[in-house]
Amino acid sequence: MSDAAAATTGVRYKRSRFTTRLPAECRYTAAHMWLASEGKNIWRVGYTKFAVRMLGEVVESGFEVKADAPIAVGDVIGWLEGFKASTDLYCAIDGNFIAGNPLLNTKADRVHADPYGEGWLYRATGEIDAESMDVHGYMAVLDAAIDKIQGEQHDAYQEEEA
Repeated sequence: MSDAAAATTGVRYKRSRFTTRLPAECRYTAAHMWLASEGKNIWRVGYTKFAVRMLGEVVESGFEVKADAPIAVGDVIGWLEGFKASTDLYCAIDGNFIAGNPLLNTKADRVHADPYGEGWLYRATGEIDAESMDVHGYMAVLDAAIDKIQGEQHDAYQEEEA
């Protein structure tokens, strides 16, 4: 699903200065990943708009696993390098790795520009993280994350004034 499609069919979320539309048909993880079923236990996985906003524009990516390799929830399977930060890419599926998104080899910026569409990260077969949640559960995760960020910013401001 492209961001344009999510914008018309997704669930609208707005909190503080962050606004997005979340694809309703996806599952989500507390680590801000979305999982879209492609049928028969095949999943396409990417970072949510919130995650890529924290990461910034992605400039490079790589995977440490090969096609058909066994994977498990929590495994480090690759990495993303952004302007703001770099991060390990953790697996959200117990099963087998199919492949990373080949578009990211030449257009890594798609992760930030179109996270629910062309910017997907990888595909895998198997069972998704048992702790994954529907869109409404993920909205509660976003609420908690934004509250924490705002609390830390408030605390830092209070320390500066002291």
